[in-house]
Amino acid sequence: MAHDSIIVSPLHDPAGVMLAYLHAITPTLKTIFSRMFVDFSDATARGQAEHIHRLNQDSFFATSISPANYAVGDQFVALYKIAAANCAPHHILHLCFPDRVAFALQTHHRDQFRADMRAVANGNAPVLFQRSESAWRTHPHNYRACEQLATQVGALLLGKTFDWTWCHLAAPAYRLAEILPRVTTHDFTVLAEIVFALKDDLQTQDVDWLAWEDPHIFARAADELKIEREASVQETRKRLAYVLPMIQYLYAMTK
Repeated sequence: MAHDSIIVSPLHDPAGVMLAYLHAITPTLKTIFSRMFVDFSDATARGQAEHIHRLNQDSFFATSISPANYAVGDQFVALYKIAAANCAPHHILHLCFPDRVAFALQTHHRDQFRADMRAVANGNAPVLFQRSESAWRTHPHNYRACEQLATQVGALLLGKTFDWTWCHLAAPAYRLAEILPRVTTHDFTVLAEIVFALKDDLQTQDVDWLAWEDPHIFARAADELKIEREASVQETRKRLAYVLPMIQYLYAMTK
């Protein structure tokens, strides 16, 4: 499985929290994927230079650093382009996020995650992994309400149900190389643009291992943290800030 599967993850982690998790799961990642492309935000590179230096000593990692003026979408697209250009066309690139992968590998979801990665390697990509009903129930209500607005609008406009604010998408390198030059936005809307470009043959799979990862990552009681986030207007506004531009993009693309 590892021979044709590549993990591709942007990382904004100035405090080094996720880098510690990445270090812990690296041995397991090497049994699933053949290589990892990771791009660090400028703030992460400045704050975690020693840790990044250690990663660079390991040939499993191919690292890059985004310029300070890069928006989040610019970081994502630049990384995805690097990975697509440096892998064989048939290699499956898993566009994902380290915190979600760490959660899957360090909990009871590990075996299912590995099985799903193996199935992608043996099947036909692209595949969009979506949060199952069980996974959604673990998320704060405001997270779900905001992010599923995009799903509901997309379904109305396209007649297809996609998690536009996705956390894990797998596609052959050649497909990503084809579509990435057409991505024009600079914020999280790039996630929706990628799905839109692949929508005609994009397979979806609902998975439990995309349950809410924050309680695990921050070592907090899930119920307590969930109540805290649901009461936060700031958390709601944070999610609407990337969901609403996605909805505007979908509306503009389906006129």
